[in-house]
Amino acid sequence: MATNSPLAFTYTVTERLLRYVVIDTQSDPASLSCPSTEKQKDLGRLLAAELREIGLSDAHLDDNGYVYATLPANTGKKVPVICFCSHMDTSPDCSGANVRPQVVKNYRGGDIVLPADPSQVIRFAEHPALASQIGHDIITTDGTTLLGADNKAGVAEIVDAVHFLLKNPQIKHGTIKVLFTPDEEIGRGVDKADLKKLGADFAYTIDGESAGQIEDETFSADGATITIQGVSTHPGFAKGKMEHAIKIAAAIVDGLPKETCSPETTEGRDGFLHPTGLSGTLEVATLGFIVRDFTEQGLRDKEALLERIVKEVMRNFPRSSYQIDIKQQYRNMKEVIDRHPQIVEYAVEAIQRAGLKPLRTAIRGGTDGSRLSFMGLPCPNIFAGEHAFHSRLEWVSRQDMEKAVQTIVHLAMIWEERA
Repeated sequence: MATNSPLAFTYTVTERLLRYVVIDTQSDPASLSCPSTEKQKDLGRLLAAELREIGLSDAHLDDNGYVYATLPANTGKKVPVICFCSHMDTSPDCSGANVRPQVVKNYRGGDIVLPADPSQVIRFAEHPALASQIGHDIITTDGTTLLGADNKAGVAEIVDAVHFLLKNPQIKHGTIKVLFTPDEEIGRGVDKADLKKLGADFAYTIDGESAGQIEDETFSADGATITIQGVSTHPGFAKGKMEHAIKIAAAIVDGLPKETCSPETTEGRDGFLHPTGLSGTLEVATLGFIVRDFTEQGLRDKEALLERIVKEVMRNFPRSSYQIDIKQQYRNMKEVIDRHPQIVEYAVEAIQRAGLKPLRTAIRGGTDGSRLSFMGLPCPNIFAGEHAFHSRLEWVSRQDMEKAVQTIVHLAMIWEERA
């Protein structure tokens, strides 16, 4: 087959997405189990069964909630083994239970009012990506939950692409691995991924935003926990004695920069310090932070700033003490991916073959690919078409999902052609 000959695509991606999003797979950061919620396995079982049904005989769900499957090679060439990966869980930030999707067909522009809660409006002025969606079919929820296109769109696209390759054996490809992970939204997506069993050389997460995007760079990320030991005494006799741990913690939060270094004041390549939790009593309080930057030095600078703020606050509480614990979460995957430039080059070509303009961007966040890259599986991120994720205004376009399916198929072809 000529590399640029048109492929006669037929799609199942939208039907699959609509089937997947009604299954509640919200992860739980407070849980210590893997997966963090058993309900994630409900989707995992369905996916393993669907993959077996279309012809991936080894498809299975393991005890930790991971789905593995293999599409065998149909070429005599020695082709690197490529994995396509997406996560099954949805964010704890917004309910994923009782999702009721709707399809706005042939979108003509303007605001989209969500039917079950008219106060929830996907406003054209606030969602610039809608400008490129005229004539598309837009999938949303009814306004009471998130949609779960993050990342069930990616899941549906991978399954549809594999389905298409199985139906079209004239398209030559190497061995392709499928990996669906739990708990990505709470930072544990690859904690128990068995890369030896997976047996891939390179991977792509299908978990990006606008059609045409490929992301080969992420934030580097740390977590910071500050424990405050205050001084407790009876409130009726507290003058000159009490040093309230909760008030100390509140003063630390109040001491953070007001005009910079926060998610609400930064964009582009600027990182931030972001408080994520405060709990405690008079005697002991705990503050949780996430620290984000694109460079190691940027992380260190922000962590040093945080400690300076803490020390400045603590000067007013001489009999209290604090402890800061920093935990590494993930690192900028660009460091690894740059050693294997063909991974991104082939993705750019695949996006072009799908009829899109490639756009290389950096993620103000992380994906499973961030950690997979440092675990020995270089893994950039390709668009899935999802928008406004983690909110009731989440949406995705049918046509953008179909372009993602095409991109996956072309990627499989390109790796075989270049082998």
